[in-house]
Amino acid sequence: AKQPEDDEDEDMGNMDTLNVDRVAFIGGGNMAEAIITGMMTQELIPPSQILVSAPSPETRDKFDEMQIKTVDKNKKALEGADVVIIAVKPQVLKQAVFEDLKKHLNPHALVISIVAGVTIDAFKRELGHDACIVRSMPNTPAMIGEGITVWSQSSNVSETQHDLTKKILGAFGKQVFVEDEKNLDMATALSGSGPAYFFLVAEAMIDAGVHMGFGRKVAQKLVQQTMLGSALYMQSSGLHPVILRNNITSPGGTTAAAMYTAEKSGFRAVIADSIWAAFERSKELGAQDKKES
Repeated sequence: AKQPEDDEDEDMGNMDTLNVDRVAFIGGGNMAEAIITGMMTQELIPPSQILVSAPSPETRDKFDEMQIKTVDKNKKALEGADVVIIAVKPQVLKQAVFEDLKKHLNPHALVISIVAGVTIDAFKRELGHDACIVRSMPNTPAMIGEGITVWSQSSNVSETQHDLTKKILGAFGKQVFVEDEKNLDMATALSGSGPAYFFLVAEAMIDAGVHMGFGRKVAQKLVQQTMLGSALYMQSSGLHPVILRNNITSPGGTTAAAMYTAEKSGFRAVIADSIWAAFERSKELGAQDKKES
């Protein structure tokens, strides 16, 4: 099967509908909801062709309100599914879902996993080397259709299945395909965990605003809009962040004083070291998965 070159994220607007009979979701958590919402918003597939397997009655009720069919057994969801999206925690996958997949998965179905730390090889060991597997790493802004998902695929995923994956993962934000699955460890550290770094900086800025004398609601509003506007400005300008930062750093000014203190305190190194720690931990989890198998 064709192995495409690394994709830059691309405009997924005006997407064609998915040429499949059924998309099954194993797991009905927040990320599954985000994917389904994106698919329905983009009109990729009618609700009648989506089926969610979830043991919790509360979760099934949530999807029932979205006019999405639900079942309480994975077997029922897997039967006749062309695409199966695995959206459960790693321990649930290993304890129960793998066994159901082995018994009931259509051998020609495309399996898209958003399970953290579980490699393509781990799926192949359980489902066979002919299984068509996509491993992906989305992030939480997918909840509002603004996520970024990095993904890789097994060698036997067809061109048609590759295009299907691009449409599905592009329905709730941007998507980037990478040839080398090892890049998903980097993506986990940079974009998967990335929102947490962002929120920590936002929290610190809000607390600083309160310390100076702003009410918390006002400080939060100022920080939220500053971060949103800065991100959109950086994206639309296409300029490197160092240029944008220098543009607002006047000699001897307030921003220069802030930047000097940040650099002196090791702010840049702390960010880099934190991302590297997440990268190393992601690799450790992958290695641990191999040992357990």
